[in-house]
Amino acid sequence: MTDVSEVDVAIVGGGLVGASLALALRPLGLRVALIESVAAGATAQPSFDDRTTALGNGTRRVFEALGLWRELAPQAAAIREIHVSDAGRYGFARLRAEEHDIDAFGYVITNRVMGRALHAALLNCADLELRMPARCTAVSIDEQAVLLHTEPNGLPLRAKLVVAADGAQSLVRQAAGLPAELEDYGQVAVVAHVAASRAAAGIAYERFTPTGPFAVLPLFDGHYGVVWTLSPERAAEVLAMSDAEYLAALQQAFGWRAGEFQRVGKRQAYPLCLSRATAITAPRCVLIGNAAQALHPVAGQGFNLGLRDAATLAEVLRGAGSDPGATGVLAEFATRRERDRSGVIHFTDGLVKLFADSRLGVPALRDLGLLLFDLSPTAKQAMSRLSFGFAGRTPRLARGLPL
Repeated sequence: MTDVSEVDVAIVGGGLVGASLALALRPLGLRVALIESVAAGATAQPSFDDRTTALGNGTRRVFEALGLWRELAPQAAAIREIHVSDAGRYGFARLRAEEHDIDAFGYVITNRVMGRALHAALLNCADLELRMPARCTAVSIDEQAVLLHTEPNGLPLRAKLVVAADGAQSLVRQAAGLPAELEDYGQVAVVAHVAASRAAAGIAYERFTPTGPFAVLPLFDGHYGVVWTLSPERAAEVLAMSDAEYLAALQQAFGWRAGEFQRVGKRQAYPLCLSRATAITAPRCVLIGNAAQALHPVAGQGFNLGLRDAATLAEVLRGAGSDPGATGVLAEFATRRERDRSGVIHFTDGLVKLFADSRLGVPALRDLGLLLFDLSPTAKQAMSRLSFGFAGRTPRLARGLPL
């Protein structure tokens, strides 16, 4: 075919997961193209906003292996203690990193900081065909290759494998004929950065309320990242409040563990749904990140799971030979991701539904379970390792090893 740019792998979507995959593929000698609709450094990039993300230790090791952690670390707040509670009830649990011989359970960082580091690294990849900004307008797939058209410019791309990293509404997933199941939780997360009279000191709070989980997370500058899950109606009211009204409402809902809440930055709202593709591979196509599964933010597992998708795919492609889109390669990726993906989806979905269940007797059993968990070193040790994967083989990058 003439007038076509030939590549081995085309990644559609240059958000956090897609950009990480592009960097992970650097040492493999593959011809890679990355298509992203938002220009590098643009504030409009929805993946690189001021939301906070909790990075597990496995994710930290991926970023170490990619050469990014040294830049990210100064703006990442270590989580050394976790307080979990059932609001208004007696159930609680506390986890301390030092009791598990680790420095931290994970690290809290803003998406914007990660995005800036990723894009700077991408711009230094000489062998990467970077189409940014460019929008993928059409995808056609046959047994031999994938043909992608982009706007506003550039020749059509012919790839042996297309990777869908283009989010929960993935165009590539639709083109591949992979349906996704969607479940609306009927919740909205109102996200903000807040300053308080007591500086954050490595403690993350996860409080379960009748309207959904309520997380207050430490930030590197001593401030807090607040993820307040509410009904859509109450979320609209909270967004419409003045700063003083919001701080008063937040204080009443959370209490005084962080001292007095004094200032708040911009508030943003995100409807919460569970989206999961029924399969993560199709001929010449792989789904990763939110294109494969978009999770509720409870327990902070979504990005970590998506990054393990990328790390595993990079590892599988290392041994793919001349055809990264071969049926056997795709089957190996799907098998490698099955247990981890299924486990994390069921874990997060189950948490949301368990703590929303107000049927007679359920809250008491739930609180008893939390107290028993608090008394069990074995259960806490298992939870401390969740950031390396829910089950199955941990990818090399997540162990801090090069491909």
